[in-house]
Amino acid sequence: MGSATLYNLALRGCKVLGLEKFDIPHEIGSSHGISRIIRLAYAEHPNYVPLLRRAYELWRQLENLAGERLLIITGGIDAGSEQSSIITGSLDSCALHHLPHEVLDSVSLGRRFPGYRLPPDMLAVYQAEAGFLLPERCIVTYVEAAHRLGAEIHAREQVVDWEATEKRVVVRTERGSYSARRLVVTAGAWAGNLVPLLRTIAVPERQVLLWTQPLRPEFFRLESFPVFNMEAPEGRFYGFPVYGVPGFKIGRYHHLQEQVDDPDSMDRECYLEDETALRVGIRQYFPAADGPTMSMKTCLFTNSPDEHFILDLHPDFPHVAIAAGFSGHGFKFCSVIGEIMSELILDGTASLDIDMFRLGRLF
Repeated sequence: MGSATLYNLALRGCKVLGLEKFDIPHEIGSSHGISRIIRLAYAEHPNYVPLLRRAYELWRQLENLAGERLLIITGGIDAGSEQSSIITGSLDSCALHHLPHEVLDSVSLGRRFPGYRLPPDMLAVYQAEAGFLLPERCIVTYVEAAHRLGAEIHAREQVVDWEATEKRVVVRTERGSYSARRLVVTAGAWAGNLVPLLRTIAVPERQVLLWTQPLRPEFFRLESFPVFNMEAPEGRFYGFPVYGVPGFKIGRYHHLQEQVDDPDSMDRECYLEDETALRVGIRQYFPAADGPTMSMKTCLFTNSPDEHFILDLHPDFPHVAIAAGFSGHGFKFCSVIGEIMSELILDGTASLDIDMFRLGRLF
């Protein structure tokens, strides 16, 4: 979110400084792991779909700017029981926004995409425009583009605190202090450390990703395996075809439900317990992917109470804007969030409807 905001502010001619605590890119937060799903049939709420449509446009613009592929279309599967929130929510979004889609039973799905093995009581909504983004490359591309437009970027410079007066802000880091007319905070799991009012409403959580060697690799190639988002009795799983590194990739929302008090001290090792929780989903629904482990990584969710985003101006300081609480489903929106945050901080409003993301709903 920070790299996209940096670029959009530079694009509008602002003198802008981006401060990053870690490397660019890095594997300490929520924006790594080779791939991040993007999908239009959005089960979480139909109001996300207009943002997604704009996000797709902006990702394609970024690809053209970079001259490289950043968004890979595979099609996408939302799977669950007929009454599950993921099926009903996905179909609601498709109906309201006239999204082309197909509803497949388990037999039809397995015949078409043999990497999937759903039980008879589960359905799948297939939407052809889904796919995944390359998060590390997206971040680097935004930072490089912002730099070309005159932005200044400092990595490995931790923000210690900030204060706002009526017309200015001062940001203090381990290396110095900076004065500006406006401030945008996109601190991910560290948002509560920098904005105290977020401490109880933007809560970090440990997450684990697993890559396995498929037993039938032909089932999990780009052309034969759509990305998925699945609501099952064993948990809500999501996953990807083989790309970039060896292995089929799977995760589970709210993995082991481990809230993190301090993201700097989170346990970043991966354990047998983590693998076992993910193997349950593989063995039940993707048995042809149940080969040897190839890789595991930790990352962070930062959850809001209703799992919707927080995009707003600070209630006490209208020249400070906040983007937080992306709750494990935010990366696909980075392109449009960058545009929204630049509008919020410069114009005081956004061109897209973001009322459902305002801070006031949580207090």
